[in-house]
Amino acid sequence: MVNIDAVSQRLNSYFTGSQELRQFSRTARELAALQRHYRRLAPPSLARASRVHWFEQQTLVLAADNAAIAAKLRQLAPQLVLQLRQGGVEVTGIQVKVQVGQSPDNRPAGGRKLSPAGRQQMAELAASLPDSPLKNALQRLAALKD
Repeated sequence: MVNIDAVSQRLNSYFTGSQELRQFSRTARELAALQRHYRRLAPPSLARASRVHWFEQQTLVLAADNAAIAAKLRQLAPQLVLQLRQGGVEVTGIQVKVQVGQSPDNRPAGGRKLSPAGRQQMAELAASLPDSPLKNALQRLAALKD
């Protein structure tokens, strides 16, 4: 069994062993704290698709998973700056960069469930439509069971 305290002490002594590693460790802790703060402030859908990339000279750099997320973050940047400042972060601006990578699938596992009332309404809507691919799709969805 691994003694977590012993491993933690060894890592801590390693990271405090040199000036460069102390600086690196401090920067990593600051970025991690800033990331936690950002996740509390940003809308959940945007926070899942973006992250704190860097913070330098009072400018926060965010990395977005795609251009649409980046555009929305740019729109919200003034609000985020105000909220970050209210939280004690000395930030004067936000830059957003698109950083496409292998992000985890953010969709809920298992999909969403349709209630019996929802299935009934979908079946009624399908019945009111003329024969079409839409009608067929609605009928198939209404026939799905949990």
